[in-house]
Amino acid sequence: MKLLSSVYRGLDERYQLTGFVEKNFTKKWVPRTLGWAGCFGGLAFLLFLIQVYTGILLLIYYKPDPASAWDSVTFLKSNVQMGWLIQRVHTVGADMMIVLVMMHMARIAYYKIYRSPRELHWVSGVVLLSLTLATAFTGYLLPWTNLSYWAASVGTEIPGAVPIVGEGISNWLRRGSTISGETLGFFFAMHVWVLPATAVCFMVLHFMMIRRTGISRPL
Repeated sequence: MKLLSSVYRGLDERYQLTGFVEKNFTKKWVPRTLGWAGCFGGLAFLLFLIQVYTGILLLIYYKPDPASAWDSVTFLKSNVQMGWLIQRVHTVGADMMIVLVMMHMARIAYYKIYRSPRELHWVSGVVLLSLTLATAFTGYLLPWTNLSYWAASVGTEIPGAVPIVGEGISNWLRRGSTISGETLGFFFAMHVWVLPATAVCFMVLHFMMIRRTGISRPL
């Protein structure tokens, strides 16, 4: 602890870390009426960080191949110390994150916080909800079970109801006419890289706008 304290004091003397933290985080004014319901967005972000961390741990053992995906998940849960816990936290965390994002947006809609000057807050929030759902959907296929296979089959058929371009969208999602190894590889890439990276970009914009306009009302 003394070593960490010395290191922090040295960094603080050179980069004024304490002043930066107090100005931007620990001493930021918020409305007096802000209650526990105002924490849904922050909790969703905390779960996102947990999902990223547990997902990285799962990547150590997971193999995105139809012949070995299920075996790698089974090995992780059965043979890796605490692997079952990491896998369960990641699975349950995805459901909890979706619920928290929806509760956060329900509060915004109920109190009409989406009105000027926060219209873009709402737009970015809708995009983040869509990315959250897409990330959960693409991750559901990765264990390559019968349930996840048929869930992906049904899910990728839904865009087919769109006139003219629907069938093309479905085939693009499946990377062909049916669910296959190509679909698994595509969903894996979307789940672990494309969708999370896009979500981070929109989170940065979302947080910057909130810092600019304040929480719930101008500060």
